[in-house]
Amino acid sequence: MTLNVNVKRAWLTGGLLCTALLFTSSLTANEWSGFSAAEYRYFQHESPFSEPDQHNLSFVLAPEYYHEWDDGQQSLLISPFLRVDNQDAERSHADIRELQWLLVKDDWELRVGLSKVFWGVTESQHLVDVINQTDLVENSDTEDKLGQPMINLSFYKDWGTVDLFVMPYFRERTFAGKDGRLRSSLVVDTDKASYESGAGRQHLDVAMRWSQTFGDWDVGLSHFYGTNREPLLQLNSTFDALLPYYEIMHQSGVDIQYTNESWLWKLEAIRRDTTSDTFTALTGGVEYTFYGVFDSDIDVGVISEYLFDDRNDELQTPFENDIMLGSRITWNDEQSTELLIGMIQDLDSSDASWNIEASRRLGDRWKVSLEGRFFSIRNNDTALYSIRDDDYLQLEFARYF
Repeated sequence: MTLNVNVKRAWLTGGLLCTALLFTSSLTANEWSGFSAAEYRYFQHESPFSEPDQHNLSFVLAPEYYHEWDDGQQSLLISPFLRVDNQDAERSHADIRELQWLLVKDDWELRVGLSKVFWGVTESQHLVDVINQTDLVENSDTEDKLGQPMINLSFYKDWGTVDLFVMPYFRERTFAGKDGRLRSSLVVDTDKASYESGAGRQHLDVAMRWSQTFGDWDVGLSHFYGTNREPLLQLNSTFDALLPYYEIMHQSGVDIQYTNESWLWKLEAIRRDTTSDTFTALTGGVEYTFYGVFDSDIDVGVISEYLFDDRNDELQTPFENDIMLGSRITWNDEQSTELLIGMIQDLDSSDASWNIEASRRLGDRWKVSLEGRFFSIRNNDTALYSIRDDDYLQLEFARYF
Protein backbone atom coordinates (compact mmCIF):
# COMPACT_ATOMS: atom_id res chain seq x y z
CA MET A 1 0.00 0.00 0.00
CA THR A 2 1.33 3.46 -0.90
CA LEU A 3 0.86 6.20 1.67
CA ASN A 4 -0.17 9.63 0.38
CA VAL A 5 2.14 12.61 0.88
CA ASN A 6 0.46 13.93 4.05
CA VAL A 7 0.57 10.51 5.72
CA LYS A 8 4.26 10.12 4.82
CA ARG A 9 4.98 13.53 6.29
CA ALA A 10 3.07 12.65 9.46
CA TRP A 11 4.99 9.40 9.89
CA LEU A 12 8.32 11.11 9.15
CA THR A 13 7.69 13.97 11.57
CA GLY A 14 6.46 11.60 14.26
CA GLY A 15 9.51 9.38 13.77
CA LEU A 16 11.89 12.33 14.06
CA LEU A 17 10.14 13.48 17.23
CA CYS A 18 10.34 10.05 18.83
CA THR A 19 14.00 9.71 17.82
CA ALA A 20 14.77 13.06 19.41
CA LEU A 21 13.01 12.01 22.58
CA LEU A 22 14.88 8.72 22.76
CA PHE A 23 18.18 10.56 22.28
CA THR A 24 17.28 13.00 25.05
CA SER A 25 16.32 10.17 27.39
CA SER A 26 19.74 8.54 26.89
CA LEU A 27 21.46 11.65 28.20
CA THR A 28 19.42 12.49 31.32
CA ALA A 29 17.19 10.94 33.92
CA ASN A 30 13.62 11.21 32.77
CA GLU A 31 10.00 10.26 33.24
CA TRP A 32 7.99 8.74 30.40
CA SER A 33 4.22 8.58 30.07
CA GLY A 34 1.59 8.85 27.33
CA PHE A 35 -0.56 6.51 25.32
CA SER A 36 -1.14 4.84 21.98
CA ALA A 37 -4.64 4.14 20.68
CA ALA A 38 -6.72 2.63 17.91
CA GLU A 39 -9.92 4.47 17.00
CA TYR A 40 -12.89 3.29 14.94
CA ARG A 41 -15.75 5.53 13.80
CA TYR A 42 -18.99 4.32 12.28
CA PHE A 43 -21.13 6.93 10.54
CA GLN A 44 -24.82 6.12 10.55
CA HIS A 45 -25.55 7.71 7.17
CA GLU A 46 -23.78 7.87 3.87
CA SER A 47 -22.05 11.18 3.29
CA PRO A 48 -23.81 13.71 1.02
CA PHE A 49 -20.40 13.99 -0.67
CA SER A 50 -19.14 11.13 -2.82
CA GLU A 51 -15.67 10.64 -1.35
CA PRO A 52 -16.03 9.80 2.39
CA ASP A 53 -16.89 6.31 3.65
CA GLN A 54 -19.10 5.27 6.60
CA HIS A 55 -16.19 3.44 8.28
CA ASN A 56 -13.13 5.24 9.57
CA LEU A 57 -10.06 3.77 11.29
CA SER A 58 -7.12 5.70 12.73
CA PHE A 59 -4.19 5.25 15.08
CA VAL A 60 -2.65 7.63 17.63
CA LEU A 61 0.74 7.85 19.30
CA ALA A 62 1.07 10.46 22.06
CA PRO A 63 4.17 9.99 24.25
CA GLU A 64 5.20 12.48 26.93
CA TYR A 65 8.66 13.13 28.31
CA TYR A 66 9.24 15.04 31.57
CA HIS A 67 12.51 15.93 33.27
CA GLU A 68 13.22 18.26 36.20
CA TRP A 69 16.39 19.52 37.85
CA ASP A 70 17.66 22.32 40.09
CA ASP A 71 15.66 20.94 43.06
CA GLY A 72 12.52 20.98 40.95
CA GLN A 73 12.77 24.65 40.03
CA GLN A 74 13.42 23.88 36.35
CA SER A 75 11.73 21.30 34.17
CA LEU A 76 11.33 20.23 30.56
CA LEU A 77 8.11 18.83 29.09
CA ILE A 78 7.85 17.38 25.56
CA SER A 79 4.53 16.04 24.25
CA PRO A 80 4.51 15.04 20.57
CA PHE A 81 1.36 13.80 18.89
CA LEU A 82 0.85 11.66 15.79
CA ARG A 83 -2.35 10.46 14.14
CA VAL A 84 -2.60 8.33 10.99
CA ASP A 85 -6.07 8.11 9.45
CA ASN A 86 -7.04 5.58 6.77
CA GLN A 87 -9.47 7.94 5.05
CA ASP A 88 -8.75 11.63 5.47
CA ALA A 89 -5.25 12.80 4.51
CA GLU A 90 -5.81 16.06 6.42
CA ARG A 91 -6.50 14.10 9.63
CA SER A 92 -3.19 12.28 9.29
CA HIS A 93 -0.93 14.78 10.97
CA ALA A 94 1.82 15.27 13.51
CA ASP A 95 2.16 18.03 16.06
CA ILE A 96 4.11 18.99 19.15
CA ARG A 97 1.41 19.72 21.72
CA GLU A 98 3.97 20.88 24.29
CA LEU A 99 7.71 21.51 24.24
CA GLN A 100 8.31 23.84 27.14
CA TRP A 101 10.98 24.82 29.62
CA LEU A 102 9.57 25.90 32.99
CA LEU A 103 11.34 27.95 35.66
CA VAL A 104 9.57 28.12 39.05
CA LYS A 105 10.42 30.71 41.72
CA ASP A 106 8.68 31.65 44.98
CA ASP A 107 6.05 33.95 43.50
CA TRP A 108 6.56 33.75 39.74
CA GLU A 109 6.96 31.24 36.90
CA LEU A 110 8.39 31.48 33.39
CA ARG A 111 7.42 29.16 30.53
CA VAL A 112 9.13 29.25 27.14
CA GLY A 113 8.31 27.06 24.14
CA LEU A 114 5.17 25.40 22.82
CA SER A 115 2.46 25.11 25.44
CA LYS A 116 -1.23 24.49 25.98
CA VAL A 117 -3.22 26.91 28.12
CA PHE A 118 -6.84 26.41 29.12
CA TRP A 119 -9.24 29.11 30.25
CA GLY A 120 -12.90 28.47 30.99
CA VAL A 121 -15.48 27.00 33.35
CA THR A 122 -18.57 26.08 31.30
CA GLU A 123 -19.35 22.70 29.77
CA SER A 124 -20.92 23.36 26.37
CA GLN A 125 -18.33 25.77 24.95
CA HIS A 126 -15.31 27.77 26.10
CA LEU A 127 -15.64 31.30 24.80
CA VAL A 128 -12.71 32.72 26.77
CA ASP A 129 -10.29 29.93 25.79
CA VAL A 130 -8.43 31.85 23.09
CA ILE A 131 -4.70 31.14 23.42
CA ASN A 132 -4.37 27.84 21.52
CA GLN A 133 -5.62 27.05 18.03
CA THR A 134 -8.31 24.37 17.66
CA ASP A 135 -7.25 21.07 16.07
CA LEU A 136 -10.59 20.59 14.33
CA VAL A 137 -9.67 17.37 12.50
CA GLU A 138 -9.30 15.65 15.87
CA ASN A 139 -12.82 16.27 17.12
CA SER A 140 -15.72 18.55 16.32
CA ASP A 141 -16.16 19.51 19.99
CA THR A 142 -13.19 21.94 19.64
CA GLU A 143 -11.57 20.57 22.83
CA ASP A 144 -8.35 19.42 21.09
CA LYS A 145 -5.73 22.13 20.67
CA LEU A 146 -2.47 22.68 18.80
CA GLY A 147 0.66 23.64 20.69
CA GLN A 148 1.17 27.42 20.74
CA PRO A 149 4.67 29.01 20.64
CA MET A 150 4.81 31.44 23.55
CA ILE A 151 6.61 33.14 26.38
CA ASN A 152 4.40 33.00 29.48
CA LEU A 153 5.28 34.87 32.67
CA SER A 154 3.05 34.28 35.73
CA PHE A 155 3.02 36.25 38.99
CA TYR A 156 1.38 34.87 42.14
CA LYS A 157 0.36 37.58 44.60
CA ASP A 158 -2.06 37.89 47.49
CA TRP A 159 -4.28 40.03 45.29
CA GLY A 160 -4.39 37.47 42.47
CA THR A 161 -2.50 35.69 39.73
CA VAL A 162 -1.38 37.59 36.63
CA ASP A 163 -0.49 35.68 33.43
CA LEU A 164 1.30 37.54 30.61
CA PHE A 165 1.68 35.99 27.16
CA VAL A 166 3.77 36.89 24.12
CA MET A 167 3.09 34.68 21.08
CA PRO A 168 5.45 35.22 18.12
CA TYR A 169 3.99 32.66 15.71
CA PHE A 170 0.43 31.74 14.69
CA ARG A 171 -0.94 28.22 14.17
CA GLU A 172 -3.62 27.85 11.49
CA ARG A 173 -6.78 25.85 12.17
CA THR A 174 -7.01 22.33 10.77
CA PHE A 175 -10.00 21.26 8.66
CA ALA A 176 -11.23 17.94 7.27
CA GLY A 177 -10.24 17.21 3.68
CA LYS A 178 -12.40 16.08 0.77
CA ASP A 179 -12.20 12.46 1.97
CA GLY A 180 -13.11 13.32 5.57
CA ARG A 181 -16.36 13.48 7.48
CA LEU A 182 -17.74 16.39 9.49
CA ARG A 183 -16.61 18.72 6.72
CA SER A 184 -18.17 21.73 5.04
CA SER A 185 -19.94 21.36 1.71
CA LEU A 186 -16.94 23.02 0.04
CA VAL A 187 -13.50 21.85 1.12
CA VAL A 188 -11.40 24.37 3.04
CA ASP A 189 -8.14 24.96 1.16
CA THR A 190 -5.73 25.55 4.06
CA ASP A 191 -2.79 26.01 1.67
CA LYS A 192 -4.23 29.36 0.56
CA ALA A 193 -4.92 31.04 3.87
CA SER A 194 -4.56 34.82 4.01
CA TYR A 195 -4.18 37.37 6.81
CA GLU A 196 -5.35 40.86 7.61
CA SER A 197 -1.90 41.60 9.08
CA GLY A 198 0.96 42.02 6.65
CA ALA A 199 3.08 40.01 9.10
CA GLY A 200 0.96 36.93 8.44
CA ARG A 201 1.85 34.09 10.79
CA GLN A 202 4.60 36.20 12.37
CA HIS A 203 2.20 38.75 13.86
CA LEU A 204 3.11 39.26 17.51
CA ASP A 205 0.07 38.30 19.59
CA VAL A 206 -0.20 39.29 23.26
CA ALA A 207 -2.59 38.41 26.06
CA MET A 208 -3.02 38.82 29.78
CA ARG A 209 -5.25 37.30 32.44
CA TRP A 210 -5.89 38.12 36.08
CA SER A 211 -7.52 35.47 38.30
CA GLN A 212 -8.36 35.31 41.97
CA THR A 213 -10.40 33.28 44.46
CA PHE A 214 -12.75 35.12 46.81
CA GLY A 215 -14.08 32.50 49.19
CA ASP A 216 -16.45 30.38 47.07
CA TRP A 217 -15.93 32.55 43.98
CA ASP A 218 -13.30 31.98 41.28
CA VAL A 219 -12.98 34.95 38.93
CA GLY A 220 -10.89 35.50 35.80
CA LEU A 221 -10.53 38.61 33.61
CA SER A 222 -8.64 38.38 30.32
CA HIS A 223 -7.75 40.35 27.22
CA PHE A 224 -6.24 39.12 23.95
CA TYR A 225 -4.87 41.11 21.02
CA GLY A 226 -3.71 39.28 17.93
CA THR A 227 -4.72 36.94 15.14
CA ASN A 228 -8.25 35.59 15.47
CA ARG A 229 -8.14 31.81 15.99
CA GLU A 230 -11.48 31.49 14.13
CA PRO A 231 -10.97 32.28 10.42
CA LEU A 232 -13.55 33.73 8.08
CA LEU A 233 -14.18 31.24 5.27
CA GLN A 234 -14.39 32.95 1.87
CA LEU A 235 -15.20 31.54 -1.57
CA ASN A 236 -12.29 31.24 -3.96
CA SER A 237 -12.39 32.73 -7.46
CA THR A 238 -13.71 29.50 -9.04
CA PHE A 239 -16.38 28.98 -6.36
CA ASP A 240 -15.26 25.41 -5.62
CA ALA A 241 -13.36 25.85 -2.32
CA LEU A 242 -13.27 27.95 0.85
CA LEU A 243 -10.22 29.99 1.79
CA PRO A 244 -9.42 30.86 5.43
CA TYR A 245 -8.95 34.54 6.19
CA TYR A 246 -7.52 35.45 9.61
CA GLU A 247 -8.40 38.87 11.01
CA ILE A 248 -6.78 40.78 13.84
CA MET A 249 -8.97 40.96 16.92
CA HIS A 250 -9.32 42.38 20.41
CA GLN A 251 -11.17 40.08 22.81
CA SER A 252 -12.02 40.84 26.42
CA GLY A 253 -13.37 38.02 28.54
CA VAL A 254 -14.64 37.13 31.99
CA ASP A 255 -15.08 33.69 33.55
CA ILE A 256 -16.73 33.16 36.94
CA GLN A 257 -17.48 30.06 38.96
CA TYR A 258 -19.36 30.02 42.27
CA THR A 259 -19.19 26.84 44.37
CA ASN A 260 -21.80 26.25 47.08
CA GLU A 261 -21.85 22.68 48.44
CA SER A 262 -23.38 20.61 45.60
CA TRP A 263 -23.94 23.61 43.34
CA LEU A 264 -21.66 25.04 40.67
CA TRP A 265 -22.74 28.30 39.02
CA LYS A 266 -20.74 29.15 35.89
CA LEU A 267 -20.41 32.05 33.45
CA GLU A 268 -18.19 32.89 30.48
CA ALA A 269 -18.67 36.11 28.50
CA ILE A 270 -16.64 37.84 25.80
CA ARG A 271 -16.62 41.01 23.73
CA ARG A 272 -14.76 40.59 20.43
CA ASP A 273 -13.84 43.39 18.02
CA THR A 274 -12.60 42.72 14.47
CA THR A 275 -12.64 44.67 11.22
CA SER A 276 -15.67 42.77 9.96
CA ASP A 277 -17.71 42.58 13.17
CA THR A 278 -18.07 43.42 16.83
CA PHE A 279 -20.15 41.15 19.01
CA THR A 280 -20.90 39.88 22.50
CA ALA A 281 -21.36 36.24 23.45
CA LEU A 282 -21.93 34.42 26.71
CA THR A 283 -22.50 30.97 28.13
CA GLY A 284 -23.81 30.51 31.64
CA GLY A 285 -25.52 27.92 33.74
CA VAL A 286 -25.55 25.62 36.72
CA GLU A 287 -24.42 22.13 37.67
CA TYR A 288 -25.86 20.27 40.66
CA THR A 289 -24.37 16.97 41.88
CA PHE A 290 -26.25 14.24 43.75
CA TYR A 291 -23.60 12.39 45.76
CA GLY A 292 -23.91 8.70 46.61
CA VAL A 293 -27.28 8.14 44.90
CA PHE A 294 -29.30 5.24 46.33
CA ASP A 295 -26.60 4.72 48.99
CA SER A 296 -24.05 3.78 46.30
CA ASP A 297 -20.69 5.26 45.30
CA ILE A 298 -22.24 6.82 42.20
CA ASP A 299 -22.40 10.60 41.81
CA VAL A 300 -24.85 12.12 39.33
CA GLY A 301 -24.43 15.68 38.13
CA VAL A 302 -27.19 17.59 36.30
CA ILE A 303 -26.07 20.39 33.98
CA SER A 304 -28.01 23.23 32.37
CA GLU A 305 -26.49 26.09 30.36
CA TYR A 306 -27.68 28.92 28.13
CA LEU A 307 -25.71 29.96 25.04
CA PHE A 308 -26.08 33.43 23.51
CA ASP A 309 -24.41 35.29 20.63
CA ASP A 310 -25.67 38.63 19.31
CA ARG A 311 -24.25 38.28 15.76
CA ASN A 312 -27.65 37.05 14.55
CA ASP A 313 -25.94 34.95 11.86
CA GLU A 314 -26.04 31.18 12.28
CA LEU A 315 -23.55 30.73 9.46
CA GLN A 316 -20.97 32.30 11.79
CA THR A 317 -22.10 30.58 14.98
CA PRO A 318 -24.76 27.90 15.59
CA PHE A 319 -25.20 29.04 19.21
CA GLU A 320 -27.13 32.31 19.01
CA ASN A 321 -29.97 31.36 21.36
CA ASP A 322 -29.62 27.80 22.61
CA ILE A 323 -29.93 25.74 25.76
CA MET A 324 -27.74 22.82 26.83
CA LEU A 325 -29.01 20.05 29.12
CA GLY A 326 -26.82 17.21 30.29
CA SER A 327 -25.72 14.83 33.00
CA ARG A 328 -22.35 13.69 34.29
CA ILE A 329 -22.31 10.27 36.02
CA THR A 330 -19.25 9.11 37.95
CA TRP A 331 -19.12 5.58 39.38
CA ASN A 332 -16.09 6.30 41.63
CA ASP A 333 -14.87 2.73 41.12
CA GLU A 334 -11.38 1.30 40.59
CA GLN A 335 -11.95 1.41 36.82
CA SER A 336 -12.75 5.19 36.86
CA THR A 337 -16.00 4.62 34.96
CA GLU A 338 -17.57 7.86 33.72
CA LEU A 339 -20.46 8.91 31.48
CA LEU A 340 -21.34 12.33 30.10
CA ILE A 341 -24.48 12.89 28.07
CA GLY A 342 -25.82 16.16 26.76
CA MET A 343 -27.94 17.89 24.17
CA ILE A 344 -28.04 21.41 22.75
CA GLN A 345 -31.41 22.69 21.54
CA ASP A 346 -31.82 25.76 19.35
CA LEU A 347 -34.59 27.85 20.92
CA ASP A 348 -35.47 29.49 17.59
CA SER A 349 -35.90 26.26 15.59
CA SER A 350 -36.14 22.49 15.94
CA ASP A 351 -32.38 22.03 15.33
CA ALA A 352 -30.61 20.02 18.01
CA SER A 353 -27.45 17.98 18.63
CA TRP A 354 -26.67 15.21 21.12
CA ASN A 355 -23.41 14.08 22.65
CA ILE A 356 -22.37 10.93 24.53
CA GLU A 357 -18.94 10.34 26.10
CA ALA A 358 -18.14 7.29 28.22
CA SER A 359 -14.87 5.76 29.43
CA ARG A 360 -13.63 2.92 31.64
CA ARG A 361 -10.21 1.60 32.53
CA LEU A 362 -9.37 -2.02 31.75
CA GLY A 363 -6.67 -3.16 34.14
CA ASP A 364 -3.69 -0.92 34.86
CA ARG A 365 -2.76 0.05 31.31
CA TRP A 366 -5.82 -0.02 29.08
CA LYS A 367 -8.78 2.29 28.66
CA VAL A 368 -11.86 1.96 26.46
CA SER A 369 -13.81 5.06 25.41
CA LEU A 370 -17.11 5.44 23.58
CA GLU A 371 -18.22 8.66 21.94
CA GLY A 372 -21.33 9.56 19.99
CA ARG A 373 -22.37 12.68 18.09
CA PHE A 374 -25.88 12.96 16.64
CA PHE A 375 -27.49 15.82 14.75
CA SER A 376 -31.00 16.90 13.82
CA ILE A 377 -30.42 19.89 11.55
CA ARG A 378 -33.10 21.11 9.13
CA ASN A 379 -32.21 24.79 8.86
CA ASN A 380 -29.92 25.18 5.82
CA ASP A 381 -28.80 28.63 7.02
CA THR A 382 -26.84 27.26 9.95
CA ALA A 383 -23.14 26.39 10.22
CA LEU A 384 -24.11 22.83 11.25
CA TYR A 385 -26.14 22.06 8.11
CA SER A 386 -23.18 20.54 6.23
CA ILE A 387 -22.72 17.87 8.96
CA ARG A 388 -26.41 16.97 9.27
CA ASP A 389 -25.72 13.41 8.04
CA ASP A 390 -22.54 12.89 10.05
CA ASP A 391 -24.03 11.10 13.07
CA TYR A 392 -21.39 8.70 14.35
CA LEU A 393 -20.30 6.34 17.10
CA GLN A 394 -16.63 6.13 17.99
CA LEU A 395 -14.85 3.36 19.88
CA GLU A 396 -11.29 3.82 21.09
CA PHE A 397 -8.90 1.41 22.81
CA ALA A 398 -5.92 3.15 24.40
CA ARG A 399 -2.86 1.72 26.12
CA TYR A 400 -1.07 3.96 28.60
CA PHE A 401 2.60 3.68 29.44
